[in-house]
Amino acid sequence: MADKAKQAEVEATEATTVEAPVVSEAKANPEKFLKEFNWHNYQEGIDEVDDKQLKEFEKLVAENFVDTLDDEVVEGTVIHMTERDAIIDINAKSEGVISLNEFRYNPDLKVGDKVEVLIDVREDATGQLVLSHRKARVIKAWDRVNKAHETGEIVNGFVKCRTKGGMIVDVFGIEAFLPGSQIDVKPIRDYDQYVNKTMEFKVVKINHEFKNVVVSHKALIEADIEIQKKEIIGQLEKGQVLEGIVKNITSYGVFIDLGGVDGLVHITDLSWSRINHPNEIVELDQKLNVVILDFDENKSRIQLGLKQLSKHPWEALAEEVKVGDKVKGKVVVIADYGAFIEVADGVEGLIHVSEMSWSTHLRSAQDFVSVGDEVEAQILTLDREDRKMSLGIKQLTPDPWTDITAKYPLASKHTGIVRNFTNFGVFVELEEGIDGLIYISDLSWTKKIKHPSEFCAVGDKLDVVVLELDVEGRKLSLGHKQTTENPWDKYETEFALETVHTAEISEIVDKGATVAFNEDIVAFVPSRHLEKEDGKKLKKGESAEFKIIEFNKEFKRVVASHTAIFKAEEIKNVKAAAKKAASAAAEAKPTLGDANDALQALKDKMDGKTTKAKK
Repeated sequence: MADKAKQAEVEATEATTVEAPVVSEAKANPEKFLKEFNWHNYQEGIDEVDDKQLKEFEKLVAENFVDTLDDEVVEGTVIHMTERDAIIDINAKSEGVISLNEFRYNPDLKVGDKVEVLIDVREDATGQLVLSHRKARVIKAWDRVNKAHETGEIVNGFVKCRTKGGMIVDVFGIEAFLPGSQIDVKPIRDYDQYVNKTMEFKVVKINHEFKNVVVSHKALIEADIEIQKKEIIGQLEKGQVLEGIVKNITSYGVFIDLGGVDGLVHITDLSWSRINHPNEIVELDQKLNVVILDFDENKSRIQLGLKQLSKHPWEALAEEVKVGDKVKGKVVVIADYGAFIEVADGVEGLIHVSEMSWSTHLRSAQDFVSVGDEVEAQILTLDREDRKMSLGIKQLTPDPWTDITAKYPLASKHTGIVRNFTNFGVFVELEEGIDGLIYISDLSWTKKIKHPSEFCAVGDKLDVVVLELDVEGRKLSLGHKQTTENPWDKYETEFALETVHTAEISEIVDKGATVAFNEDIVAFVPSRHLEKEDGKKLKKGESAEFKIIEFNKEFKRVVASHTAIFKAEEIKNVKAAAKKAASAAAEAKPTLGDANDALQALKDKMDGKTTKAKK
């Protein structure tokens, strides 16, 4: 405690000693003292620094020291290099260390080089400043990429490798995507030719969220082409011949690059001859001359022609070619109505299906020829102005109708092939070019046919008889049933009226039933003729005797009755009883009343009343 008191006394004495002159001076000249008194020192405890000195001090700090904030890119100097690291001075409290792996892109790095670095960690566990050159490059690269995107600046990029749909390009150290469609204005067939090349690009899209960059080389080309395109379009005229390069080949035509402007040569304008695909005429990157056929008002769609540069084949067709001449050609197109034959390059003729065969029934051209067939034909018509030619094949063979009456006289028998049906009959081919019609009524003597398909099938062979022949009209009427005897001639006697036959009920139909006596004779039994002797009616499958009460050979109609069997017997018995009663009456001379009673009894019996009364 004594020490502390002594120390306080010393401090008080020192203060008194310091303040004594000041007090003396204040007492001697108070105004001067107040005017020159250092209030800042009195309040802050230190002397006030001059503003000029302060600014000079701040300048020295800014020049010699770096504010080591995180994620800030600064410039440093390489002051030393080891086998693994580079020592970087950024004017901080200490130097930073960066692995040489981050400078692999710059193998010539040396002491004294200026490099951009990012202050990654201000002080690690050992007190070392941690820097990153790679991160600094990425940040600066993004700044440069964004600026290039905003200003449209052209940047250089290194094509690293292929990827799905395009290429990977290194731009300022950032991996950017180059779509395949943005490499060139024409389709690219070999992507590998661009790998490991440095090219110029334009940044066309940036996705900041996913840090994706899309670049385009095509955009640079299009800019140059656009200038050329305006010059070319301004000079276009119909009929003008230009040189172009085959840019793309499709199934419908060829796109030609005219030097920045594309035109289309439709497949029909490639060759005077018919072709299946444009690649039969041209190939990619081929140089050729084309003629401008047409274009729209804006000249954005240009129609070109290739075949128009050569003479039309019809104009080169020899003058001696005339109607009636025989020509050979190849089938190039087939339609239902005929076939087109190329008789010379670009010169085609039509063989109508009616000129392929002497046959009159309808057939398709495919039945006679196929695409690619070599055929010989005769010129039927020739129009050089309209460039049309019709040909015929059947004219090269004799007309089978010339001697038709000798080959197919009336009533002669033949065998033909069923070709097709109609609702009213069947067309039968006797030979190529000779067809005849069998009406549905001439197919069978006995069957009732609603449609010919019920009787035969296409391709079947049928025996026929010639019924009618019209040479001028080229019509032949045939019959099939006439090849056999009419069974109804025999049935007319076998199933004559009043004849009795035994059969069973086949079907119960509307207003009666049917009875099949054989394969041909199916008789109809009316409902009232189905009644049996006991008053009940016959049922399906029940066998009984039937009497023919109607037979019509012309309409093939047969009507039978079961009831008539026992009704006829009753009538016969009544007649016999009446005759016997009359004879007895004559002998007994009965009275008029007796005779009337006897007649009434017979009448009741006939009406079945007597039978019913007994029941």
